Amino acid sequence: MAPVMTTGQWIVTMLLLCIPFLNIILLIVWATSSTENPSKANWAKAQLIFMGISIALGILMAIFAGGIMGSLMSMGQY
Repeated sequence: MAPVMTTGQWIVTMLLLCIPFLNIILLIVWATSSTENPSKANWAKAQLIFMGISIALGILMAIFAGGIMGSLMSMGQY
């Protein structure tokens, strides 16, 4: 059975995730590591899933907004 992560460990984890680009690398390492605490590994996997969903929704919204803007521009209404 894995040890419970302390509050201090979670604080360090959250602080590390505030660093751009390093956060994505760390999430991938933690999610795929067999030696990492299972709680942190599962949390990292969930974070990556939500990140992927957010990126996909952002792309869809940008395409939708671009379509509306293109439609309005072609009709001559700014």
